[in-house]
Amino acid sequence: MFMGEYNHTIDAKGRLIVPAKFRDKLGEEFVVTKGLDGCLFVYPQEEWKVFEEKLHSLPLTNKDARKFSRFFLAGAATCEIDKQGRILLPSVLREFAELEKDVVLVGVLGRIEIWSKSKWTENSAYDDMDEIAEHMEELGLSI
Repeated sequence: MFMGEYNHTIDAKGRLIVPAKFRDKLGEEFVVTKGLDGCLFVYPQEEWKVFEEKLHSLPLTNKDARKFSRFFLAGAATCEIDKQGRILLPSVLREFAELEKDVVLVGVLGRIEIWSKSKWTENSAYDDMDEIAEHMEELGLSI
């Protein structure tokens, strides 16, 4: 399980240091793809396979299902961590998430999210948490 928030920088070549706490859980090869809300999702191979199976089970006849699958699969890339603990993010994914210098890596259960610092600041405001918590109860999650 991934959790925590880590601030790092991405270099001019698109390399990003992965926090040591995340490295072991990611394994040797993992998948980076477009995420929701303008960030990137990083999945260990086991989690990616589960996600792929869910996408595979979507009906091909449903237009939204096809778009949803394309969104995640078209930009997906297999990555590895180098000897310095960095990953090289493909330019298409850096552009999608608007990653330039300051980034935030966030552990979210079975995946890691990579955010530009500015987008993370915009999206991590928690003023409406009470209202969101009420909606989570409707989904079966009570605190």
